Amino acid sequence: MKTTITFAAALLIGLSASLNGQKVYENNYLVKVGDTAPDFTIREAGGRSYKLSDLRGKVVMLQFTASWCSVCRKEMPFIEEEIWLPGKKQGLVVIGIDRDEPEETVKKFATDMKITYPLALDPGAEIFALFAEKEAGVTRNVIIDRNGKIIFLTRLFEREEFDRMKGIIFAELSKK
Repeated sequence: MKTTITFAAALLIGLSASLNGQKVYENNYLVKVGDTAPDFTIREAGGRSYKLSDLRGKVVMLQFTASWCSVCRKEMPFIEEEIWLPGKKQGLVVIGIDRDEPEETVKKFATDMKITYPLALDPGAEIFALFAEKEAGVTRNVIIDRNGKIIFLTRLFEREEFDRMKGIIFAELSKK
């Protein structure tokens, strides 16, 4: 019975996206590798605002996250230690996009997780919905090259995939 409900829910989600004229890719993404990343305004919790397109010329990692997401919490220390800290010296930009939580919750989340990369606000999950079906889950990462093209996508946290992502990020950073 549970499988039937899950299958039916997935079918309805896919149907709603196709009715909206959007193609749905693996892991409920609305974008794929090779696409130009959708542009949006980033508003960091307690910080500045800027557009994703303002970061052209840099390699960007968007981490879609939320304080209630246990998988996100598991992944974030690895992002901090293995990607952000060594990558920022090479010009990498990492931004956590927090799904639909108040600013104070997002600030506390960053403090609790002991991360130093910025977390940005995503009221109503509107930014998330540019990249994946709104009903789909976090954690997911979108890696964007210096030209604004998506070069890697992840869903959940699996060490092998994380290491592939890390390799792609550092290979991209080594290109001048």
